[in-house]
Amino acid sequence: MGRLIDGVWHSDEAARAADGRFHRADTKFRNWITADGAPGPTGEGGFAAESGRYHLYGAWACPWAHRALIFRKLKKLDELVSVSLVEPLYLAEGWEFSERRPDPIGGFSRLYEVYAAARADYSGRASVPVLWDKKRATIVSNESSEIIRMFNSAFDKVGADASVDFYPKALRAEIDRLNPVVYATVNDGVYRTGFARTQAAYDEAVAALFATLDMLDERLAASRYLVGSRLTEADWRLFTTLVRFDLVYVGHFKCNLRRIADYPNLSGYLRELYQMPGIADTVNFAETKLHYYASHTSINPRAIVPIGPELDLDAPHGRERLKAA
Repeated sequence: MGRLIDGVWHSDEAARAADGRFHRADTKFRNWITADGAPGPTGEGGFAAESGRYHLYGAWACPWAHRALIFRKLKKLDELVSVSLVEPLYLAEGWEFSERRPDPIGGFSRLYEVYAAARADYSGRASVPVLWDKKRATIVSNESSEIIRMFNSAFDKVGADASVDFYPKALRAEIDRLNPVVYATVNDGVYRTGFARTQAAYDEAVAALFATLDMLDERLAASRYLVGSRLTEADWRLFTTLVRFDLVYVGHFKCNLRRIADYPNLSGYLRELYQMPGIADTVNFAETKLHYYASHTSINPRAIVPIGPELDLDAPHGRERLKAA
């Protein structure tokens, strides 16, 4: 998987405990962009919302980066926050830039060089998304859950679509209650399942994954979205895993007890979100499959990318029967 140690890149595998469990490393850059530059919930201040000041590094394949790309699209930040994408393969050198996808900020060839430019002695993973400040020449944040909250409100007074709010005050308590459950057992749960190194670790992760999917399917039987009739960040955080589930996680990560297509409510819910204006433009099935099957050689050593499955996310979703705000 690879990581920087005191600013020097080292290739290694994903972090696992001695019992075979996969453990995701914590993100290290936790600053916030705010409307006036005041400090946010974590990190330091000085990062004020300004048009053209910030740049987002993303990847079509990565579900964490996908969250940020969706919020950039839905909040109409296209003219406010520039974006560039890395190549789909994550190999010995990590995420890479190329001639067709150059780094427009520092002219780097590897994403880890962006991290080292922000902090010369940085130790940790070089992951996407990365939110870069052109003015201060540093990374604001590499924590996707916080980047999407910045995108949700920080730019509302400088040109973002202020009519769209995915973290409304009245629903925050329930959103904050649901997010950690979905993160641990679904968003990260597919990785804990796929990267497990023992049968016990796999059994534990896959059981928690499908217990939560069963719960969510039942929840969506009577609720248009995860937190009632209004679309929130909780839905988009779940969506980026669901849209990859049948495509790669069922086969590649052995999450094969059930497909999302087998869930009557989750499957329709997935199609509804996918069909919302602009969302399909943020999904790249070919690069997603290529990334997973050809990057994780410890799981798929010959890097053969399967031809299927065929997905029809444009089919009618049937969710109109439930009330939407």
